[in-house]
Amino acid sequence: MAARPPQGDSSPPDTIEFGIAAVNARLDETNLTFPATQSEILRAVDDTAVPCDASGNTLDLSRALDELGRDRFETETELLNVLHPVFEEHRKAASTDVVGRLRGMLPF
Repeated sequence: MAARPPQGDSSPPDTIEFGIAAVNARLDETNLTFPATQSEILRAVDDTAVPCDASGNTLDLSRALDELGRDRFETETELLNVLHPVFEEHRKAASTDVVGRLRGMLPF
């Protein structure tokens, strides 16, 4: 079942970035160069509360980096690859709690 798009609206549909896509977008807004340490990454990123799912649950980038147990990343790709499982685990955990399940049932 689908709803018709609003008539006369020529703007592109809104997209929601979360998880690694949101981290990547935030890194693209910085002047950060790699190799980089955890503290350099956190200083470069303005907003460290990163959405981890489409429902708006967030995971702070400092917490995600702490869960990795390492301080230095040679490339942006390496950073994103090692962060992916952390964000995926938090996304799954958020979708299994009561509030996450209720949000998943709502049409927005």
